[in-house]
Parts: sequence; C-alpha cells; structure tokens
Amino acid sequence: MQVKNPILGLCQQAKFALSAAKVDQCPEDQGYEVAFAGRSNAGKSSALNTLTHASLARTSKTPGRTQLLNFFSLDDERRLVDLPGYGYAKVPIPLKQHWQKHLEAYLGSRECLKGLILMMDVRHPMTDFDKMMLDWSQAAGMPMHILLTKADKLTFGAAKNTLLKVQSEIRKGWGDAVTIQLFSAPKRQGLEEAYGVLANWMELPDKPAE
Repeated sequence: MQVKNPILGLCQQAKFALSAAKVDQCPEDQGYEVAFAGRSNAGKSSALNTLTHASLARTSKTPGRTQLLNFFSLDDERRLVDLPGYGYAKVPIPLKQHWQKHLEAYLGSRECLKGLILMMDVRHPMTDFDKMMLDWSQAAGMPMHILLTKADKLTFGAAKNTLLKVQSEIRKGWGDAVTIQLFSAPKRQGLEEAYGVLANWMELPDKPAE
C-alpha cells in the first residue's frame, strides 16, 4: 500500500476557514501559516487551487477579486493564507489603501507566519510590487519562495532563461535566502518542489514514512 505524502495529504484536505478584512479578525496567532502573495493576474488563485486539488481560491478573468485575507485550514494548527492581489485591480484608491494597511499589519504582526510564497508571472517578473515584497521579506527575516507562474506560456528554454535571470537579479539585490522555481497550474509543473517548501516551513516530512 502506498503511503500518502504528509504535506500532499494535508493540502488535499484543505478547507475554507474564514475571511478577514482586518488583522484582529484573523484566526488565533498560533501554529503554522504560509501566505500566498502576488500581483493581480499573476496566477495566485490557480496555483493555490492546484496545490490543494480543489477550487478553494476564487479565480476570475477580472484580476484583483481577492479583497480579504482568506484562511484555509489544513489541520488544527496549519493554514494557508490567500492575500489580496495588487497593482492591476480596478478598485477605488481608498480600498487599495485599506488592503495595503491591513496586509502590512498582517505580515508584520503574525508570529505563526512561517514563510511567504510569492507568485510572479514568468512573462512579467520583478514588478514594483514583487520588489516591495522582496524588500519586506528581507527586512522581516521572513523566508520567501517564488513561483514563476504560467511557465507553460513560454518554451522550456525561454522559461529556464527567465528563471536563471530572475534568480541572478534576486541574489544580487536580496541575497541567497529567497528560493525560486518554475510553476504551471494547468501542466501541474513544479508541484513537488512547492510541496517540499511547504513541508519544510510547516515542519512536516516532505516524503511518506518508509
């Protein structure tokens, strides 16, 4: 009998827990949280849904639909968090300012936040938003892993070249602490690597027990 990978098993049982407009509405600050961030239209919802084998996060042809901090529980002490997208959404400026204020409050105050997964569209990486998130993670000493999403939109060679170029730029500007990979939700490319990062941050074995 094949034993299911622990992190894969948890992700497959992910359930919506709650949405929070402010930090004081978040779940109790304990256990392990991994947050997913990305500029609107970077494929964040699709990546989350692929990793959980579900339709938890809302995907839309209108970018910027995630306007709250959305929490998904994996077990009693582990959660994934879908953060609001920025930069492309056609929303009023006061609402953007509200998101930014509460996103910064969340990122700066959650003791249980173990790492940040940042989505970048492989065709348009290193936007101002991406650099802002890199600056924040470096200042906070927060581990970050980047998914270069929509890798299926480029040839393998072009995607690999972009990966190496972005990797080099990040090392020069932010050091070696940030990890990065190619990812494609439709092709299910890069899942194992992403699961390994989640397992490490959530202190789970990333392979089944023998």
